[in-house]
Amino acid sequence: MIDSLVSALPQAAVVVDTASDRVAGWNEAAAKLLTGQSEAPGDIRFSGLLGPSLPRFVVFMEEVDHRGESWTRDVGLTSLEGQTVRCEIRARPLPDHPGLVLLVLTDLTAFERRTAMVETAKMHRAGLSEWKRAERFFAELERENQLILNAAGEGIYGVNAEGKTTFVNRAAREMLGWTGEDLLGRNIHAIIHHHHLNGDVYPAHQCKIYQSFRFEKINRVDDEVFWRKDGKPIRVEYVSTPIYDQQVLVGAVVIFRDITERKENERKLHEALQEVALLRDQLEQENAYLQEAITSERAHHDIVGSSPAVKQIRTRIDLVAPTDATVLITGETGTGKALVANAIHKASARSRRAMITFKCGAVSPDDIEAELFGQVRGAFPGSTRDKPGKLELAHGGTLFLDDISELPLETQGRLLQTLQTGTVTRLGDTRAKALDLHVIAAMNDTPDRAVKSGKLREDLLFFLNVFPISCAPLRERLEDIPVLASHLLGITCRRLNLAQPTITERAVQQMMDYRWPGNVRELRNVLERAAIVSGGGKIILELGLAQSGTNSDGAPIRTEAEMDRMIRDNLIACLRETGGKVSGPGGAAELLGVRPTTLYSRINRFGIEESDWRVGALSTT
Repeated sequence: MIDSLVSALPQAAVVVDTASDRVAGWNEAAAKLLTGQSEAPGDIRFSGLLGPSLPRFVVFMEEVDHRGESWTRDVGLTSLEGQTVRCEIRARPLPDHPGLVLLVLTDLTAFERRTAMVETAKMHRAGLSEWKRAERFFAELERENQLILNAAGEGIYGVNAEGKTTFVNRAAREMLGWTGEDLLGRNIHAIIHHHHLNGDVYPAHQCKIYQSFRFEKINRVDDEVFWRKDGKPIRVEYVSTPIYDQQVLVGAVVIFRDITERKENERKLHEALQEVALLRDQLEQENAYLQEAITSERAHHDIVGSSPAVKQIRTRIDLVAPTDATVLITGETGTGKALVANAIHKASARSRRAMITFKCGAVSPDDIEAELFGQVRGAFPGSTRDKPGKLELAHGGTLFLDDISELPLETQGRLLQTLQTGTVTRLGDTRAKALDLHVIAAMNDTPDRAVKSGKLREDLLFFLNVFPISCAPLRERLEDIPVLASHLLGITCRRLNLAQPTITERAVQQMMDYRWPGNVRELRNVLERAAIVSGGGKIILELGLAQSGTNSDGAPIRTEAEMDRMIRDNLIACLRETGGKVSGPGGAAELLGVRPTTLYSRINRFGIEESDWRVGALSTT
């Protein structure tokens, strides 16, 4: 009865006795599917055909018992030959046979094979036209993809899991100069990404793109270089993204942009900002210098006088001011050398810029080079910031070197080199900066005497003495005293907010009779003192103290020039006494009670030579 039931079914069918776990019957199709034989062997336990699917089959039977019928594809069967059989099981109990369940089996492998054959047959039936339509569809899809890639402004290329190039768009080819034939199927890192910009080798395993197709990382890089076919680098920023095929990592796509022009603009902007900062610092230093140089009222606002000496100075100023010729101004202390330098600068084309004055004798030897040439931070102990020197501050304007002969000889050599080359290098720096300046120098000694005494290098004198101007002392231009006194007195009274006293003929004669060893500077001081003590009436000059040479105690009053002459005469007498011996026992330094170095400095300062004391050569022993 059971065998005839299953034999009548066209599909593979098995009747299972769930109480005894026995196969109660099956047809030929089921026997071939599960045993590989046309006739099924007798007395087979059905659980032996379930293998690891036994728990799922038990659950399935409970569902059949509950619903009365069910199907599943989750229960796999194992044939007697040990092969896995993928099938769909439909089950229902037999109503007249308690405990028996009919299982109808559908071989899924065969079913899928038949389905594929049906689809293939359908395609074949559709003919060549359908095949061509599909081909056109995919070709059009590929063309549209290529159009999109080539329309992109960024460079785009792909690499597979081995680092070989799979595609390169037009923008990438144009930026890199390589053709598709040069790159496709080749290791693109070795072609365009092999070195850093500084020349160091760029190993592939350190490359961010490598990390994308090997370690599944998205990387964004802001500044690297790709190498063009002509060997030139281009600065790029790029993003490398992993590519997957059904959750399998197959490569990466790189999107990059040429930022060479942007980086160059950034560099130029950075340099421009640095230059602006330097100019700002220079202007701040220049402003600070000018603030120091400006007093509440200048004593000299113009070159005053009508003497031939003053007229000659004005003429020479008019001649040299339109040029950049180096000027050397000589004259005694207080004769107005700085005033002449300022007049030249104001009449020149550089008058819009500052005239920077550097008093060579007013700076200590340790600081003089830093003040003149500038410094960078860390150039020497105590240099905590960058600082331009007077040479840099005068760039574009005028540099006035006052008392040039007081500059140390080694500094004179460096100054000459700087002026000749037109460049200056700060202390502690290696970069030379261009200079454009007009140089005016001044000194109290005559050029020949300064060189002969060793205070001024001869080669520096040759450089400076292009256009000499000599300032005559006040005692040689007495006719200028009345107008000069009136001019200075008016300035002084306005500055001190005093009533201006009257200059009498007697006062004028007093001033013209006086020798004025301090020249115009001394005249200014005398007039300032007179403005204070006169009270707005007739001027009261205190020249009597200086002329009489006596004070209330009977001691002589000496001017600064007279004191200098006395010191020089005393040094000459001492050297004559010691036969020129400076240091050591019985030397001039010991007789004067000063250090030998101090005495050497004074000898150089006063220009004392062997011919002045006419005894043997200077000795240090």
